[in-house]
This record gives sequence, C-alpha cells and structure tokens, in this order.
Amino acid sequence: MFTGIIEQACPLVATSPDAGRVRLTLDLSPLLGAEGGAEAAPLVGLGDSVALNGCCLTVAALDGALASFDVIPESLALTNLGDRTPGDRLNVERALRYGQRVDGHLVQGHVETTGRVLAAEQGAGELRLTVGCDPAFSLRCLPKGSITLDGVSLTIAELGDDRLTVALVPHTLERTNLGDRQVGDAMNLEPDMVGQWVLRLLQGSGQLPPR
Repeated sequence: MFTGIIEQACPLVATSPDAGRVRLTLDLSPLLGAEGGAEAAPLVGLGDSVALNGCCLTVAALDGALASFDVIPESLALTNLGDRTPGDRLNVERALRYGQRVDGHLVQGHVETTGRVLAAEQGAGELRLTVGCDPAFSLRCLPKGSITLDGVSLTIAELGDDRLTVALVPHTLERTNLGDRQVGDAMNLEPDMVGQWVLRLLQGSGQLPPR
C-alpha cells in the first residue's frame, strides 16, 4: 500500500528485455537526500514493494543503491514503464508502514490504464496538466476528488467527459518528474480505491447498473 507522496524521482540507469518482460534498474541514491543524507538502514530489501511511476513492483536484485525490478507483459501493456529509457527519472515511493501518516490518499499501485497529456499550462505559482482519459474512467472520478498520476496523489481541479486537470505546486514539481511531462506523453492512472469499493458495492446491490 502507498500514499502517492513521492519520495524522489530517481534515474533509470538500464533496461534489459528478457522473454517478454523488461528489467528496470534504478539508482535509488537520491532517496538518501530525502532522508537527510544518512543511510541508517538499506534503502530497500530484496522482495520489497516499491512503486515506480505508480506501478507496484518487487525488488528483484540489489547492488548498492542500484535496484532492479522485473516488469511483466501485463504491466507493460497497462503502464508507461515500457516507454522509459535510461536517463529518464521515475517517481519512487516505498511501501507504507502501518502506523505512518497518510498525507496523500490510499494508493494500491495497481495502475489501471494510461492517459495522454493534452495540455501543460504554466500559471501563477502552478502548472496545470490536462490528461485525456477514457470516458469510462472519467465517470469513476469526482471533481475535487483524489487521483494518482504517475504515482503522485493529486486533487482533480477540473473534470470533463474524457479528460481531467490537476494543478501542480512547486514542491510537487521539484520532488517528482511531472514537470518533465509534455503534450502527448503517456501517464499512469489509478482511480481512488475507496471510491471503487463504493461503486462495486452499489453495483452488486443493484442500485447502479454495471459499468
């Protein structure tokens, strides 16, 4: 489980295709800066869950601060991870520990689909990103509700039939890779999981038609 509060955007140093899957190797050393520069314990351990651009993956190999993750075909089809190349920065969040504060919202790391950036407009103290999405996805979102874009917990500022807009403050732009996004880029989308449970229960009770 995650919160959508990105720790750092870390550089991808290698991609290795293998039998339909891709191994991504990231340099996690920027996480040391997020922890005040002191490494009291290993950054991650083998088998740990880590969200990369919002996709929950398992640490498959470690070499110092270098961590490798295997991305299977289904994840490649549903996310933008297959488009990443060495030098790209990926948003990194380690799994939430029970008892920690949830500063964003509850995020599973189960990316449902991708959307394309339609506009990136710089305003007074904010960057507004508009992302196109399938109408069926839009129907499950709420104005001023929570959304996860590339792993970042955000509030929907505007919601249309086939698009949504978020406003990014300077801290988010500094800590994540969202400031790198350009028109046409694919972004990973995960809806608010609490809303999905409510929707499923209402559909199961017959109070709403199936989607």
